[in-house]
Amino acid sequence: MSKTVRITMSQALVRHLAALRVETADGRLLPYFGGVFSIFGHGNVAGIGEALSAERERLATYRAHNEQAMAHAAIAFAKAQFRQRAMAVTTSIGPGATNLVTAAALAHVNRLPVLLLPGDVFASRAPDPVLQQLEDFHHGDLSANDSLRPVVRYFDRLMRPEQVLTALPRALQVMTDPALCGPVCLALPQDVQTEAFDCPEDFLRPEPIRLRRPPPDAQELARAVQRLRVARKPVVVAGGGVLYSQAGAALRAFCEAHGVPVAESQAGKGSLAWDHALNLGALGVSGSPAANAMAADADLVLAVGTRLSDFTTGSHALFGQARLLGLNVQPLDAGKWGGQALVADAAAGLAQLSSALGGWQADSAWTARAEALASQWRQRVAALTGAAPPQGSLPYDAEVIGAVQASAADSPQRDVVVCAAGTLPAELHKLWRTGAPGGYHMEYGYSCMGYEIAGGLGVKLARPEAEVIVMVGDGSYLMMNSEIATSVMLGAKLIVVVLDNRGYGCIHRLQRACGGTRFNNLLADCAGEAGADVEIDFAAHARSLGAVAEHVADVAGLQAAMQRARAAARTHVIVIDTSPERTTEDGGAWWEVAVPEVSERSEVRAARDSYIANKRQQRF
Repeated sequence: MSKTVRITMSQALVRHLAALRVETADGRLLPYFGGVFSIFGHGNVAGIGEALSAERERLATYRAHNEQAMAHAAIAFAKAQFRQRAMAVTTSIGPGATNLVTAAALAHVNRLPVLLLPGDVFASRAPDPVLQQLEDFHHGDLSANDSLRPVVRYFDRLMRPEQVLTALPRALQVMTDPALCGPVCLALPQDVQTEAFDCPEDFLRPEPIRLRRPPPDAQELARAVQRLRVARKPVVVAGGGVLYSQAGAALRAFCEAHGVPVAESQAGKGSLAWDHALNLGALGVSGSPAANAMAADADLVLAVGTRLSDFTTGSHALFGQARLLGLNVQPLDAGKWGGQALVADAAAGLAQLSSALGGWQADSAWTARAEALASQWRQRVAALTGAAPPQGSLPYDAEVIGAVQASAADSPQRDVVVCAAGTLPAELHKLWRTGAPGGYHMEYGYSCMGYEIAGGLGVKLARPEAEVIVMVGDGSYLMMNSEIATSVMLGAKLIVVVLDNRGYGCIHRLQRACGGTRFNNLLADCAGEAGADVEIDFAAHARSLGAVAEHVADVAGLQAAMQRARAAARTHVIVIDTSPERTTEDGGAWWEVAVPEVSERSEVRAARDSYIANKRQQRF
């Protein structure tokens, strides 16, 4: 029987986290947890707070300014580490805990690990109702933390201290499972946090985590090979799973051996170098004309590590004519939309597929067409990002992206661009040139406004050697900007480029495209009867949070400011006014946004007719 030591539940939990190691893909043993983000309150400061303080030399604790934002940062850390490492977050029992719900949903959608440790009400119920306690008149055991149940992959509430011995390993198993990976929650009643028990010493010396790479089933592999062999015009869709399994080399080898072009989802961008001859670029609603044209003519789509979301598939109308073969570690994703499933790790699956296919290749004319279209698109990207705005016009995203990327001429591989919502994801998906996996960090599974700056902080903690460039619209900046102060406090320098188009420009254009009138999106359209069109000085605001900040007048000013930002020692915010109307017209695909069946507006009726016509192209 293992020796025991008498410690509190919180001490056992924290010491386990501090001792835990993971064996990375290259064989190194690293701490699995990169730290714990915490905002203390009465529900966690005395319990888990004391335990974190005692272990701060082995397990760093970072104080943030917003619970949702600190969870975003923790999630971004895991994404930047390709899910090989993670972080934890702890909050008090009330609004701090419910502030985690949005972030947990984001992690759930994106299949990213994070350990949520919110405080909870007293297990003893002696002081009920305690400060911030949510009381339900029909469920005596319910607390605010139950709101997290639908958005986490594993939930447990520890009602006795020794329950940590089973609950924590189960939570970690989910976080590190390639198919189940996602957020987990251990709700910690504040009295249980402080109660002592006889903890086995073995629990405080956990075995290293060794991440699994499941190979394909022999029968599924044989059927997949058979489906590929009869294809003449295949396309690979590379999703986030390619990056998480670090399958870039396997993908490149597969495509070069068999002449199969690659199109990238938002999560999969960077799977193949942007200038590879067979990289068609972005796919789908925000896709390149090269990728979308080839997808529309393909007879088979090999979907590797992708959820096949509506933005990737053009709401399942873009390649509805093609047969699907889903290579995915998650069976639900592998078999989506009538596809033939090949359940396996992306790297292992691609390698075994390639070996079993032998000398099979796609039709040579198909491969040649893909290379020609990819080359044409690369030239077009250079033209779009190198152009100047028309005389008298504000710049738009492509011109800003070009200026930002051109400033890295000496070390482009050090840059990581971070973004999440609005028009920027579409423009970056098409136009950002990514030479290495991880250089493009986009949260577009949940498209969560406010992720950008907090996510940039998490990326910087994961990759301190990188130049982390956050590109964010004014709308997202206003939603969540507090972690600028955290980045300054932690010495985690970011470059934040704020594109101010005076409102929610993306949804303004969608509203107009659906036949709607200008309403409630651009700031100029939102002023109330007694209100005014406000002037917001983003640079002054960023300076008030401790950053270096400046407002530039044009693209030339942005180019000069980027050089100053790269040379800066702390977070540098650059603000530039941009157009809410102009976008890159090249590429794109239909996206299903329901249009009213009945309307007095002729524009809405016309949009409805177009909507019905496009729906006829959907797979089902």
